[in-house]
Amino acid sequence: MKITLLTVGKTDRDWVKQGLDIYVSRLKHYIPFTITEIPELKNVSALSKEQIKAKEGELILKNVRPIDDLILLDERGKQYTSVELAKVLQDKISYIGKDIVFVIGGAYGFSEEVYKRSDSKISLSKMTFSHQMVRAIFAEQIYRAFTIIRGEPYHHE
Repeated sequence: MKITLLTVGKTDRDWVKQGLDIYVSRLKHYIPFTITEIPELKNVSALSKEQIKAKEGELILKNVRPIDDLILLDERGKQYTSVELAKVLQDKISYIGKDIVFVIGGAYGFSEEVYKRSDSKISLSKMTFSHQMVRAIFAEQIYRAFTIIRGEPYHHE
């Protein structure tokens, strides 16, 4: 089993990349964890938001296998505490056994096709974060979840 963080667009901020790299390297002690970046679309000024979402959706779905557990990071998703997220991950690892693909979409969100294919949605907050920052924030939460699962002293309640 492995976890993939699939993102639309590349990380172009050094400080975000540095933070992300810290948690990716830490996560590798617990589970195979990779980041797949789908390049941003070019020449989109003539496209509507729906057309952009549809094109990005096609690229997202090309990177997901039918057997993967596809979880969207979406403002309409369920919110979890860190301990609750750890329990969700532990259950998925113990009982489902599928590879997990978390997806951070583009600026306009996901196409209907991606929503239909998804297995669930998670919201990190009621607040809006940049798609760049979400990468590091979410990687830290996955790392935190694994330290909670293992009973390590990283998380404090």
